[in-house]
Amino acid sequence: MAAAAKQAQQLARQLFKLSVVDNVVSTDRVAGVLAYVEKHAPANAVLVLKAYHRLIAVELAKSEARVEHAGTVAPAALAAIAAAMSKKYSRPITTTARAHPALLAGLRVRVGDDVYESSVSGQLAALALSV
Repeated sequence: MAAAAKQAQQLARQLFKLSVVDNVVSTDRVAGVLAYVEKHAPANAVLVLKAYHRLIAVELAKSEARVEHAGTVAPAALAAIAAAMSKKYSRPITTTARAHPALLAGLRVRVGDDVYESSVSGQLAALALSV
């Protein structure tokens, strides 16, 4: 079974490479890949599709800044965050905002695996660790 999983991973990586154009996931290419998988039904298609989905989801998360906030965030602030993150990562970044009252005040921005936090709760947690 391990060999089948390894082959599924390899095929998923190849399909993923076909889906990315200029470091951006192409919806047309993803649709083409899915049509190909549906038509040709590779061995272990479910494993291939699960691995492919994970790779696409990780790549899409790299192009989205999820902004968690305690109060309200002005649209101009979200635009400024998107511009700053786009410049930092050298690719277009979109923002999505979500209220998170546990932050007390401030923001937490997540782009892929990177987290930027400037919140009161984050500062209190850091203070508690240093004591």
